[in-house]
Amino acid sequence: MSEAAALATRDALLVHIAADPALTVLLAEARARDGANPDPTHDTSHALRVALGTIRIGGDAVDVREAIAAALLHDAVNPPKDSPERRSASERSAALAQERLPALGFGAEAVTRIAGAVRDHSWSRGAVPDTPLGRALQDADRLEALGAIGLLRCVSTGVRMGGAWFDGDDPWAEARALDDTRFSVDHFATKLLALPATMRTPIGRAEAEQRADYLRGFLEQLARELGRPKPAR
Repeated sequence: MSEAAALATRDALLVHIAADPALTVLLAEARARDGANPDPTHDTSHALRVALGTIRIGGDAVDVREAIAAALLHDAVNPPKDSPERRSASERSAALAQERLPALGFGAEAVTRIAGAVRDHSWSRGAVPDTPLGRALQDADRLEALGAIGLLRCVSTGVRMGGAWFDGDDPWAEARALDDTRFSVDHFATKLLALPATMRTPIGRAEAEQRADYLRGFLEQLARELGRPKPAR
């Protein structure tokens, strides 16, 4: 069994991290950031899921240690979603990675790969990663916006920003413009259901399609409960 295949669960991942002093430090620092800036959409649990996804998606093309380090650092700088500093968050996280990793024993080439993946992963940056690690990290992070976890993240983020779940008078934006800053359900149409087409790897794309189907099923159930059929578009 390959090293990547052996790390298929959170428990296995945590055992692996505990055996590596540098990764142990990065995990402890990630958990410390949770206490300073609580955010369930970008906390350590999210980082560990992204690590598992990056390892699974990257396979033999990605170094496991680099994948874990990149995942633990990809949201190290995490301004609020509606902050003007949000667009530079991944660049600042990458700068932190470049500063922190050499002191933990990572070589220059590994630091370059990890920092580049961290820099290019974010949606707001709009970058196309140029390494297997970068592509795997970006896909793994975007998968978090889909499926059951994506549903929780979407609604909790909307509420944190002062929005409503949906427009009670016009939930499907049939007579108004979509506005995902006001209504969480609008975010499905403005971004989430388009994510599968942005995936960089076959594994990521297949998983994204399955998770997007889950969100479509949720919308159909919501339509039934509201008594407001969802338009075909």
